[in-house]
Order: sequence, then C-alpha cells, then structure tokens
Amino acid sequence: MPITHPGTAPIAIEWECLSNFAGNGIFEARLTLRNVSGNPLAPGWQLFFNACRKVIPHSVTTGFAIDHINGDLFRLTALADAPWAENETFGIAYQAQFWVISITDAPLGFYLLPQGGEVIALGDPRILPFTRVEQRMRHVEDRVPTANAAQRYADSASLHLLPEEQVGRITPRPVSARFGAGTCKLGPGTAIVHAPDLANEAAFLRTLLDDLPASDTNNAHILIETGPVPLEAPNGEAYQLDIGADQAVLRGASAHGVFNALQTLRQLLDEDGSLPCGHVLDAPRFAYRGMMLDVARHFAGADTVLRLLDCMAAYKLNRFHFHLTDDEGWRLPITALPELTEVGARRGVSLDVGPGSSPCLPPSFGSGADIDSSPGTGHYTHEEFIAILRHAHARHIEVIPEFNMPGHARAAVQAMRVRHDRLLAAGDIEGAWAYRLDDPDDASIYESVQMWHDNVICIALPSVERFIDTVVGEVKYLFRQAGVPLRAIHTGGDEVPNGAWIDSPLCRARMREQGWTDVAQLRFDFVARCRAILARHGLAFAGWDDTALTHDTGGAPAPEPRFAGPDFHAYVWNNAWGSGQEDIAYRLANAGYSVVLSNAANLYFDLACAKDPEEPGYYWAGFVGLRQAFAFCPLDQRTVPAHDPMGRPVPAMLLAGLAQLDGGCIAGLQGQLWSENAHSRARIEYMIAPRLLALAERAWSPDPGWRLIADPIERAARIDADWNEFANRLGRRALPRLDRAPLAWAYRLPPPGVLLQAGRIHANVALPGLALRYRFDGGAPDAASPLYSAPLSIPPDARTFTIASFDTRGRSSRVATIALKDASDA
Repeated sequence: MPITHPGTAPIAIEWECLSNFAGNGIFEARLTLRNVSGNPLAPGWQLFFNACRKVIPHSVTTGFAIDHINGDLFRLTALADAPWAENETFGIAYQAQFWVISITDAPLGFYLLPQGGEVIALGDPRILPFTRVEQRMRHVEDRVPTANAAQRYADSASLHLLPEEQVGRITPRPVSARFGAGTCKLGPGTAIVHAPDLANEAAFLRTLLDDLPASDTNNAHILIETGPVPLEAPNGEAYQLDIGADQAVLRGASAHGVFNALQTLRQLLDEDGSLPCGHVLDAPRFAYRGMMLDVARHFAGADTVLRLLDCMAAYKLNRFHFHLTDDEGWRLPITALPELTEVGARRGVSLDVGPGSSPCLPPSFGSGADIDSSPGTGHYTHEEFIAILRHAHARHIEVIPEFNMPGHARAAVQAMRVRHDRLLAAGDIEGAWAYRLDDPDDASIYESVQMWHDNVICIALPSVERFIDTVVGEVKYLFRQAGVPLRAIHTGGDEVPNGAWIDSPLCRARMREQGWTDVAQLRFDFVARCRAILARHGLAFAGWDDTALTHDTGGAPAPEPRFAGPDFHAYVWNNAWGSGQEDIAYRLANAGYSVVLSNAANLYFDLACAKDPEEPGYYWAGFVGLRQAFAFCPLDQRTVPAHDPMGRPVPAMLLAGLAQLDGGCIAGLQGQLWSENAHSRARIEYMIAPRLLALAERAWSPDPGWRLIADPIERAARIDADWNEFANRLGRRALPRLDRAPLAWAYRLPPPGVLLQAGRIHANVALPGLALRYRFDGGAPDAASPLYSAPLSIPPDARTFTIASFDTRGRSSRVATIALKDASDA
C-alpha cells in the first residue's frame, strides 16, 4: 500500500510532558491533535507512533484508547463512532512508565491509517519545552542538575587556557615527545623511502603529502621502516619518530607500528607542510582499542562507516565492532537466505498480502511509515561490505562482525518465518523448516527491555545451528574475498527476557531429554553450541557479558566457570552504578575470561552528554559527558568519585565490597554507539565525537597514575589538571584538525556557560580555545558575530544575550540565551 506524504500534514500534533510526579515511576503527558486537513475524517481512523515508554492503558483520556502493538509501536484510536470534524482538536492525556525529561523521550514517527484509506505519514510532533521542575526532574530523588548556562559556567570554572608549550601536540598522549625550535618542510615532492612490505603505509603517506601545498624549498625526505623500538607493545604497535631539518624517520616494530607513526606525523603537520623537529617514542597501553557501531536500529551507509574508520585510525583505535543485526534490522545479505535483507532490512508499513507481497519490519524509533525513505531501511551489498573490510584492513583495524542472538533477534526470526511460509505454500515442507528460528507452538509470555514479545530464537530447534553455520560460512567467504583475516565473531547474547522458552514445547522437550530443570541450562548449552560452530570455522567466540554469567546461590550474577579462557571474549557493558554488576568486569577477568571494558556509564556514546532537554540520547546509566569518558579509570573504577544515574553518591560500603582486578586479563576498552537515536550521519558523528578522542586517550596513553595517589584531594587535583590539559588539546589542536577535509566531522560543540555578575556577562566553554560569538539583539550568533574574549558590559537597551561556541568552519553549538532582566537562565 502506498504511503502519502502530504505537503502539509493533515493532523497537527503537539506533545507535552505534564509531570513526572504522577505516581511512583509514572509520568503524565498530553497529545494535542487537530484536524487541519480541511475535511472531516471518517470514524475508524488509527494513529500510530513510536514511544520508548510503555503507556498505562486505563490512564488514557475518556473516549480514546492507546494500545501497545509490539516493540515501541503504539496505536491511538477514538472509541466514539463519530467523524473527526474539520479543525476539531483533541487533548488526550495519558500516563506511562518511568519519566520523560528530554526530546529523546517524546513519541515520534506518527502516521495515520484512515478507515479504508492509504497510510498518511505525519512525521514528528511539535514537542513543547521542558521548563517546570516536574518536567525536568525524573522524581524527587533526582539530584542531577538540569544543564543550563549558569550550571555549565560552574562546571567549566576550573578550566583555563594554558600556555602553548603546556598543551600536547598529539592525541592520544604518547609515552614521550620532545620538540625543538627547528622545522622540517614537507610537500608533494617529498621523497618516501620504504621497503616493499610497507607499500600500504607509503601509499597512505603519499596521499597525505599530495594534499600539502607545493614548495620550492622542499628538499626533505621521509624514511619509513620496521625494526627494533625501545618499547614493548602487543602486535608490534610501538613506534618511534625522529624529525630533523631535512629528514623524518618513522620506525615501527611492525607495519602497524609504522602506521601509528604516520598518524602522529599527520597530527604534527601544519597545513603549510611544516613539521616540528623532535622525537616521539610511543606504544599503546591496551592491545584492544575499539569502537562499536550499531547499524541495525538505524542504518548507516557505507560512506558513513568509512568515515568512522578513518576517524578511528587517526586516533589509533584498532578494533571495529560492527553490530549488524538486532530486533529492528538485519544489514548483511546471506546468499542462501535472501529474506534476511528482503524482510529484515526494510522497515515501515506494508499492508500488501498474498503472493508477491513485500513484508517488512514495523517502524521503530520514529523511523516512519514509508519503507523507501525510512532511516530504518537499508543493507550493505557484498561489494560494499568487502570495501569496508579492505578499508579497515588498510588502516590496521580488525573488523569484528556481530550477529545478535538468541535475544535481540526479531529481524531474523521474522525473516525466516516469511521464508518458511513461502516454501510451505510451494509444497517444500523440508525446506520450509530448514531455517525456521521460532517454535510456532511457543506460548511463552515475555517482554524484552525494548518491549518486544517475540524477539527470541527457539534454541532447541536444530535448524538454528544450521542457520548460524550458514551465516558464519558466508561471512568467512566475504572476508576471504576481501583478503582480510577473520579472527572472531561476536554473537551478542544480551538481554534475553525472563520468561523466554518456558512454554515452548520444543524447549521443554529438549530440557526433559537432557535432564535439565532450569532454562539457564538450556541457554548455556546454546552458548556451548555457538562456540563449537565458531571453533569448527577456526574462529574465537565473543559475546556480551550476559553470555558468561550465571547466578550464585543468592541470585547475584557471577562468572560461569565452564567457559572461562582466553578464547572467550566477554564484553562487559552493564556495570553502571546501581546495576548490581559494578565489579563484574574484574570478576570475569579474574575468573579467566578475556574482558573488553564496554562500561555503559563511561563508554556508551548513545547516552546523552548532559541532562539537557535538547541533548539527544538516553540516560539509563547516567549522563556520559566528555569528562566521564576521559576520567574513566579502567583498572580501578573507584578512583573517581562515583554517583548512581540519579546523581546520588555511591555508598562507601558498596565501594569497599567491590572485587578488584587480581591478575585477570583486561584486553582493552571499547566505545559503543547504539543507534536508536542516531538516525543520520550528522547525528552519529555528533554522538561519537569528541568522546571517541577521550576513549582513545584512555585506551592508548600511559596510565595517568590517578589510582596510585592515596590522598583523595591530591588525586582530584591531579585529575582536574590532566582534564584541563586534555580539554585545551581538543579545543586548540584536535578538533580544528577534525574540521579539515577529508574528515570535517560534525562533532558535538559544547554550548557555552554564562554567568551574570555585578552587571557584567562572563562566559566560558568546556573546551578552551573554541571561539565564542555573541549578540545582544536576541538573534542566534553566526560566524560574523563579535568574538567573546573578556567579560562584557551590558548595553542599556539590551534585553536578551545569546552566545554559542564555533568551530573553525563556522559551525555553531546550541545557543545559550540569557534574559538580561532575569539571570535565572536558560
């Protein structure tokens, strides 16, 4: 059925949070709907939307009903059998679980299904401002202050511009770097001397040099070589860089080390080709330095992925965790199973039925009704996937594909159900069941965290192993076609909802056959079978920490001993304060697992940077600003004062009882971008950077030694000083480099802080060195507006002050607005 995109939406929609104090963990909101189509709307219409909070059915205004379809999809209907008159307005209040404090929490992606008519796309509502206390606080125990200009000023008050010589030139900070007064001039004519096995690195360097301006005085040459480096590092990543007036020597312990040296050289180069004379000696702290991108919730095109890989390489990250599947999407074609992308890579509304129909997944996260224009629709061709693999490999980045199972698997389950029905209709009974992933007689009742009721694979089906083997085989083939090694596949394994499998006849039969009494035994059997499949293909097993956890006699999560070993890579994510798993990473490492720290409270870049209604992102594990990522202490999380997601200090007794690392293996760190709210390249880059640079700093740079400082006041002062240097380095060096082509990233610019004091305006910013521009007429500042450099006197006729931070391209942050007769802000 076609989707109508009217020039003006026939229904005007407003949404407002009324109060988060409607009950214990309940908020109240209001939808205001007005028929502006110019015609009455016949009875029987249905209005659909996505919402991340579950509506309480009996709370809806009399005369209307809101019912939960599945996932985050809801339907609003009018109970009266009467037309919706032209210009008639409905105010529909309802209550739902938890709270809403930002635009991210609002319902999105509305579409109308008239009685007997075509689906009409309506888009997103007008979201009314969050201005009152009951709109900005989650509940009375919410101690996190709402970000405003005054709060931002206080947060950045200790930051200040450092002298040039005290600001590092290289990010992440190297082991050692010394520079003198001389320079080496490079340009397109600079000769590169290298051995044949460094042709890839030489080609990268040549591209870099060819972008420099030509110079008649350029007589320098560059030698790139492998050889001994006086630092030890895994995988030969150590390097040294010696720059003289007429020669630069880049030596790496391997080609990867040489490539790391090239990235440092790139940062040191001025736009005119000048390179400071000096010496750099460097090696990574952790072997694993990763970034995960979820392309299942919203699809990111190949070009966006290539840009991310380039940015990762620039800051010496070396693992790309490619989250290719989830409930809301499957993004890689599998030749034998075309339905995985024909169904699982398409999202929207398809009411076609019968032979030749085009089934798809439902809208999610506001992706909208139109399949073709939905940011939830899309997949990589094999050629694009191979290009991504080769691009990563040339930058010494290992790609770790993830296929999430047995939970988070609805896209695969639905696609294989379509395949089953198609083959069954054709009379191919055996073929129909060959890859079925769900038990058709399963009566289990469950709801996942994302509110799905049918997103778990039936792990008792023999067809499941055939499915996994087929997918793994195809992935191996694509890596071979790319000429790139595949070492591990990530199988997800997180957030299987309670209640799954309990009333599946097939699962219960398998449990009886094996003498099992707990579905946990069934699940561990599935993990063992997955490991065996991967082992047959010569691959290591990776999964979220859920796959490595059992429960002790008291019901608390504990390491499952049977899987412990260096070939089981456990990615530990759910260790936010208050989760009950704060120390599970260290406990798994001590038990023998190879652990990748993926901590939600520090390394989840889909979480909002601040408690600001305009700031995109969730906040279930707290607000993850740049400083939260920078101040993460991987080997002792007690180093920095801890607060739970509500801003309450973590009790000393809890901290004292946490397990500490005792000889276990922490392989490294990984940042995560889940894409529920990352619906475009611009949003992806906004949410990843500059937090990615803080991740790189913690994963590569030497241990800053904070955890070794016993006195908490001295330790806090040292962290503050290190943070000030890093903030200066980003604002004055790293971010201006990201502004340059070919990167030119749409990273987040922090809004300024403002303080009105004694009749003068004081302003600051979280990254010293960024330009601040202002106006007194209430308009938004632009690149031509005056620069702020010192406290300002207020003109007599001024009523509103606006200010924003700017990058070197003239792009601005959100505007801070101050009513000059009312300093309470904005």
